[in-house]
Amino acid sequence: MATVELTKDNFEKTVGDNPMVVVDFWAPWCGPCRGFAPVYEKAADAHPDVVFAKVNTDEQQELAGAFGIRSIPTLMVFRDKVVLFQQAGALPAGALEQVISQARSLDMAKVHQEVAQQKAQA
Repeated sequence: MATVELTKDNFEKTVGDNPMVVVDFWAPWCGPCRGFAPVYEKAADAHPDVVFAKVNTDEQQELAGAFGIRSIPTLMVFRDKVVLFQQAGALPAGALEQVISQARSLDMAKVHQEVAQQKAQA
């Protein structure tokens, strides 16, 4: 499956309408981002049930700022609208597969319960 280009206009809908979304924050001038791109595209092809999206931080500075993106590439994994993973740096293919597998295996009922408890304590 091809990757989806995210903007501030379609970000909420994409994350809200899909059970799992992996987001790569990148920029065209970023060497490590260009190196990670084929790994990311291959993972997208291997997981057609997961939405793989990209945010060009040069064009979407407001969106990158909203997530506190300080370095690129930064990878985020959303499941049921919850951020399960966020890490700066290009991941090797094996590590990316592990992140996807771990995100899939989480019991989201427990995750939502923990999020609700944290919000109640805040």
